Amino acid sequence: MANYGTTQRIPTSSTVTPSSTDTSYEAEPKAPHEKFYSNFRIYCPINIPSSAEAAGVRIMRNISNFGLYYTLFVWVILFITLIPKRKVSLILFVIMTYVTTLYLLLLRAVPNSFVLHRIIDKRFVLALLAIATAVQLILTEAGIHLAVTLASSVPVVLVHAVFWASFDAFEIEDASGNKGQLAPLTGHNQSLAYNSDDV
Repeated sequence: MANYGTTQRIPTSSTVTPSSTDTSYEAEPKAPHEKFYSNFRIYCPINIPSSAEAAGVRIMRNISNFGLYYTLFVWVILFITLIPKRKVSLILFVIMTYVTTLYLLLLRAVPNSFVLHRIIDKRFVLALLAIATAVQLILTEAGIHLAVTLASSVPVVLVHAVFWASFDAFEIEDASGNKGQLAPLTGHNQSLAYNSDDV
């Protein structure tokens, strides 16, 4: 048989086949972010309370947690309603807002003051400022604006306070694998100490 210039060569070195003991072909462990996404759960903070008592407790808790946001919501609506025709009422309203802000900044500036935090109750001062603002608005013929604003915004605030479930605690899994422990998210009463090695 004629050979047309092609020859078959026998390889001199044998190829290394991967064995079961070779660790280079084993699957690499998952990265931390992959483990996080595998344990990811969707948390819905809105649900219906089981009873009227649970709804009342939820309203009180959400008012204490979201009081500033609820106040800003009502403040913005009242500010917008006063802009077109009630210029004097708007100026007095802004002045009372500045007075309230200065009082709250004073509380933050001196946290160890016995007079500001123990003798004078913060809730009493804020209620007094709110009453003074309402009286000023009524005297400057903006009482109807205040009534309409409260009638339209307070139901929205109450609906949010009733249906917004607690977001302060999530069920977390610690390093030993124990589930069911609750940890505060925002740290109202306790603060979480995070280990720098876990980040």
